[in-house]
Amino acid sequence: MLTKLNDFFTLFTHEKNKDIPKQLSLEIASAVLLCEVMRADGIFSVVEQEKLKQLLSKHFSLSKTEVASIIEQALQLSEQASDFYQFTSTLNQHYSIEQRIKIVALLWQVAYADDELASIEQHIIRKIADLLHLRHDEYIATKIEAQNNIK
Repeated sequence: MLTKLNDFFTLFTHEKNKDIPKQLSLEIASAVLLCEVMRADGIFSVVEQEKLKQLLSKHFSLSKTEVASIIEQALQLSEQASDFYQFTSTLNQHYSIEQRIKIVALLWQVAYADDELASIEQHIIRKIADLLHLRHDEYIATKIEAQNNIK
């Protein structure tokens, strides 16, 4: 009986997680965080989607096909994720503080892409910045820089 239960849960867990990569790439981990900000207010504006594509293409030097594939995977992972830890921990392991600050700056760019900052977007960026171990002044500096770039 216990063996059958164990087999069931193993199969269930395997089926649920079969599309989640064992080792997240930096591009996908970053893209998931960017997608989380884009999805936060429940409005998938064309402007935000285009900004997301542009940022991924430029920051990671990716082709349009690669960007489309990464966004597809990132949206799927974003919908399945219960927290940001698995994505931020990947970035913390491989990125310097300067690179993590740059990721937070990219998050702000997505949030401001539609010229409107929803409080939930700001809250999510704050949570991600904390998980990326940014100091408060670094977080604020990225926000101010993003605000200055939209004016």
